[in-house]
Amino acid sequence: MTSAQAPAFLGKITPHEQLPARLAQLPRPLVMTNGVFDVLHRGHVTYLAQARALGASLLVALNTDASARRLGKGPDRPLNAEVDRAIMMAALESVDLVTWFDEDTPLELIAQVRPDVLVKGGDYDMSRLPESAVVQAYGGRALAIDLVQGYSTSALVRKIRQS
Repeated sequence: MTSAQAPAFLGKITPHEQLPARLAQLPRPLVMTNGVFDVLHRGHVTYLAQARALGASLLVALNTDASARRLGKGPDRPLNAEVDRAIMMAALESVDLVTWFDEDTPLELIAQVRPDVLVKGGDYDMSRLPESAVVQAYGGRALAIDLVQGYSTSALVRKIRQS
């Protein structure tokens, strides 16, 4: 595929060195979320649309493959490589920018980005997350969005393996 044929959404994928310049171009308030987003499903896209509705822009920070493996979801996870996961994220209308983080948590990235709103899924206790404290320390908000019941990547992977 030549660059003239490349889909425009690929321009949403941003390496760390370009992140400050790209963030400066986004309208505020900036919402940020993070995760593996391994096998994209209805729960993910609903969650991302709800996150985007909380601000003017949405940044999704993906765990790198190495970071995702350290989460203990299984030796063969993630199923989709980080580049493929980034492309899927970038193709979503609700997502304005996609980047990665290689650490176990996105604390450093959050401190660099300084989102106005940090969002996680409803299965997280925001009062216990160190990420929440970082955001709240500079006046931002940390919120949990209810999960869409019945949708999880782990459950989907189990179902596929059983069939």
